[in-house]
Amino acid sequence: MEPIKIVVSGPVGAGKSTFIRTLSETEIVDTDARSSEAIGKALTTVAMDYGTLRLDGQLLYLFGTPGQERFDFMWDVLTQGALGMVLLVRGDKPEGFPQARRQLDYLLSQQPVPYVVGVTRQDRPPVWGPEEVALYMGQPPERVVGLNATDPGSAVTPLLRLLELMLGADAPS
Repeated sequence: MEPIKIVVSGPVGAGKSTFIRTLSETEIVDTDARSSEAIGKALTTVAMDYGTLRLDGQLLYLFGTPGQERFDFMWDVLTQGALGMVLLVRGDKPEGFPQARRQLDYLLSQQPVPYVVGVTRQDRPPVWGPEEVALYMGQPPERVVGLNATDPGSAVTPLLRLLELMLGADAPS
């Protein structure tokens, strides 16, 4: 089977780097730099994160985009050749949902691929659940899943759902 390139995107602080670090079976490549703006964290991704994961024999290449819109030129670069996308949003930061929706619309306009929205921080109530985020973002409920990006068993959930959407009944479980 050919490797599948998956883009992991979302607003600043959604958990993209953590998600890839948690799941990658190889040492990740990252481009973190000190934040020059008040974005709520010391380091930020300025180009990409990259890791790999094998699910039941299917090799996935995980490419994380920067969350800050000033690095949005990388979104176009990273989506080239992608076969699927996971858009992460922080369930405890609904003020980021409009940006996430704009980012989803833009990325899908550039590279129309199967996608899933992952709602992070489900382990830190109070938090918006997947059903609430699906309703807010106008997404079908089956495309929105909750996860904890620091827990491998939970973090893999959006990738499994994405593979189901991409590959149908033959998807890894």
